[in-house]
Amino acid sequence: MVSFEMNDRKKIGLGLTGFGIFFSFLGIIFFFDKGFLAMGNILFFSGVTLTIGPKSSMQFFMKRSNFKGTISFGLGFFFVLIGWPIWGMILETYGFIVLFSGFWPTLAVFLQKIPILGWLFQQPYVRSFVDRYRGRRVPV
Repeated sequence: MVSFEMNDRKKIGLGLTGFGIFFSFLGIIFFFDKGFLAMGNILFFSGVTLTIGPKSSMQFFMKRSNFKGTISFGLGFFFVLIGWPIWGMILETYGFIVLFSGFWPTLAVFLQKIPILGWLFQQPYVRSFVDRYRGRRVPV
């Protein structure tokens, strides 16, 4: 059973994940600075691991359907570390999209419930795209 209780480990994990995203954003803003990007990757990965737990992280990243995303994310991280930040970020972005593609419909439902932003995501074109991505049949 999955625990939705917010303990200290999960709070720290969410904080580390947020700082990882922030440092990655700074690395991109500062013309692909490899120091910021590497720090963002380390914080993001450790934050996700703390948030969902080490065992669940290993199961998620080592799942057969996630191998392509895990390998490209890891290769991108390696490229950032050796000094090729643009290629590294391209590979990491691809890996991120492949790894977390199952969460996009959940994110879309969450965004639809935000007051001002939700109006934008409830427009017919966006809703039809989200519904198609979920696998529902939508009349064209």
